[in-house]
Amino acid sequence: MDEWNRLADWWLLEADDPAYREEVVPIFLEVLAPVRDQVLLDLGCGDGRLQNLLAARGAVVIGVDLNIDLAGIAARSHPVFLNRLPELACVKDAAVDGTYVVLALEHFENAERFFAETARVTRPEGTLTAVINHPVYTAPHSGPVLDPTDGELFWRFGDYLNTGRTRDPAGDRFVEFIHRPIGTLLTQAAAAGWSLEEVVEQGVGSHAASRDPILAKHRGIPHLMALRWRRE
Repeated sequence: MDEWNRLADWWLLEADDPAYREEVVPIFLEVLAPVRDQVLLDLGCGDGRLQNLLAARGAVVIGVDLNIDLAGIAARSHPVFLNRLPELACVKDAAVDGTYVVLALEHFENAERFFAETARVTRPEGTLTAVINHPVYTAPHSGPVLDPTDGELFWRFGDYLNTGRTRDPAGDRFVEFIHRPIGTLLTQAAAAGWSLEEVVEQGVGSHAASRDPILAKHRGIPHLMALRWRRE
């Protein structure tokens, strides 16, 4: 069985965390272009909660996900393709007005292919919106360092400038994150024909800070990043 098909329970818990609702969803909506009467692709749609949100705002949203259990939940309300991303052979050229991906891009093996495929299936002047864990956070060996003498918090950037991988706990299993520097992602997107329109960076939110006193000390360090591109 594919490893991602073992992670449905973990993802449902992650998406039900108040931090997802209070931090991830708002930064996504902040950069998202108007969606009314738009046909959108939700890449890595999970159980379809963002599909539900945007459908309520007047969009037609088609999901794509590899996890059969999560896709089955989403398919109760919206059309869903069961498909391994970043491949989108299931979608015709210029078939949608926009695509979006929330907390999934950093799990795709081939980001160049992701940008090329989303450009192929999106009509000219359509959009691509992404929310990612900020690359400052995902670099291997990065993390907070607390000075025990005075309690001052520093940030260790780790191997930020190179592509790398980390494995983080996901319930009783692990999930792999693929780190790419911001410059790498922006260059790959531009090469595929995506023109950057907006970027928003966000520190640790109040929910996470309230649970972790160390996190509370680096509210100014970027934690999430949201980006919107337009198809040339």
